[in-house]
Amino acid sequence: MDFVRLWLGLLLPLGGALDFGYHHQEEMEAFLKNVARNYSSITRLHSVGKSVKGRNLWVLVVGRFPKEHRIGIPEFKYVANMHGDETVGRELLLHLIEHLVTHDGKDLEITNLINSTRIHFMPSMNPDGFEAVIKPDCFYSNGRENTNFYDLNRNFPDAFEFNNVSRQPETVAVMEWLKTETFVLSANLHGGALVASYPFDNGVPATGTSHSRSLTPDDDVFQYLAYTYASRNPTMKKGDQCKNKMNFPSGITNGYSWYPLKGGMQDYNYIWAQCFEITLELSCCKYPHEEKLPFFWNKNKASLIEYIKQVHLGVKGQVFDQNGNPLPNVIVEVQDRKHICPYRTNKFGEYYLLLLPGSYVINVTVPGHNPYLTKVVIPEKSQNFSALKKDILLPFRRQLDSIPVSNPSCPKIPLYSDLPSHSAATKPGLFFFLVTVFHMFVK
Repeated sequence: MDFVRLWLGLLLPLGGALDFGYHHQEEMEAFLKNVARNYSSITRLHSVGKSVKGRNLWVLVVGRFPKEHRIGIPEFKYVANMHGDETVGRELLLHLIEHLVTHDGKDLEITNLINSTRIHFMPSMNPDGFEAVIKPDCFYSNGRENTNFYDLNRNFPDAFEFNNVSRQPETVAVMEWLKTETFVLSANLHGGALVASYPFDNGVPATGTSHSRSLTPDDDVFQYLAYTYASRNPTMKKGDQCKNKMNFPSGITNGYSWYPLKGGMQDYNYIWAQCFEITLELSCCKYPHEEKLPFFWNKNKASLIEYIKQVHLGVKGQVFDQNGNPLPNVIVEVQDRKHICPYRTNKFGEYYLLLLPGSYVINVTVPGHNPYLTKVVIPEKSQNFSALKKDILLPFRRQLDSIPVSNPSCPKIPLYSDLPSHSAATKPGLFFFLVTVFHMFVK
């Protein structure tokens, strides 16, 4: 290891900007620990688990209250380096961390983002794979899989077909991590193509596979999220910049339309963790020369920041009984877009629904009571760094000890087996592009 670079890393960010180079585990840890030490009021560093070889899976939280849950503050996450040989995202997250903490209190947009959001960064989900790459290659290296030779993005439970692979320590750590926070929005960063891909990655006829796609009940939101990222990346939005690769109109694609994938993380996040996640393919070359890293930072910086802001789309609030007690484990969903694994309030009675502008009917369901319906109108221009706030007061008194504190887990089985078409979302409308254009002008 280069001890000079490690020593320099220990001085960051007080001694100078993070260099544009590849940072191995020791250097990355030194940088993250230094940030957590020097910006302790807005950061928290912790490990959510260990890799096969015992390397920490570090997570840095950035937010005005990084060590505690705050009612109404949504949780956002970025995860990179799931494939150890796909390296650009790993470095971009380190630079994004530095950009956020050094611009807090100096840049109004960044300050508002830190005040209103808790942002979780996992720069490397597969540190063993990254360290295993001896000879970097644009297309494939021996570090793609983890030490046990498992592809971590094929290692999660699948909602469409059985995925009986041996669950790896890195995968288990992420699955457990998802249970500890109410994540609302996420992205995982990859390389080897240039596109923003949205769920589903796998599918059945009920989700549209007979039409070479697999769409979620929230397809309009997912298309908007993917377009939000791609449209601010001048290279990605062209859709045809990688030789011998598919063309992607506007730089986005439905995952299944690109190629079916069993056991992917973005489908798992959406179905079992109530977290909207997309996959960002950031470079045609998986492991480009480090001289190219400033180019990738300049092309992705605006997109990375703008995407985080989308965690404030839609509506949020708490559900209370008539005595003002918050109700956990209550199903809260839009009437015409039910999820196969119902979305529920957390232990604080909170819910978050990512929605585009429009009129919706929210269905609130508590076991043993009739559904409670309430109408919400999401304004055309979203509020500044906040979703529409809509608390819901139910007309009965509920004993809190009769409602489980933690959300019941949907079984980790193919939930979509033999399911009839579940939503009009499998028939994408043409209005999405009009909505997107409108948002581009009002933001």
